[in-house]
Amino acid sequence: MDQPKENTRSVADLKIGEKAVIRSFRDQWMSLKLLEMGCLPGTEVSLHCKAPLGDPICLNVSGYCLSMRKVEAATILVD
Repeated sequence: MDQPKENTRSVADLKIGEKAVIRSFRDQWMSLKLLEMGCLPGTEVSLHCKAPLGDPICLNVSGYCLSMRKVEAATILVD
């Protein structure tokens, strides 16, 4: 979708409790999977928690908790 820029932040960059709004996706195939799970552009997400070693992570999105690997979270670009 959008090409990554140097100052682009992703969900993987969020700190626990930090909120952001989904802007776009880096990976078209992964974006289809994420869209089906409620990660729509314009949706607010917040990082709920991380596993002890930092992977996977748990996001609050559209009223529920969504767990994913950091590599997947890195494909979600946020403002």
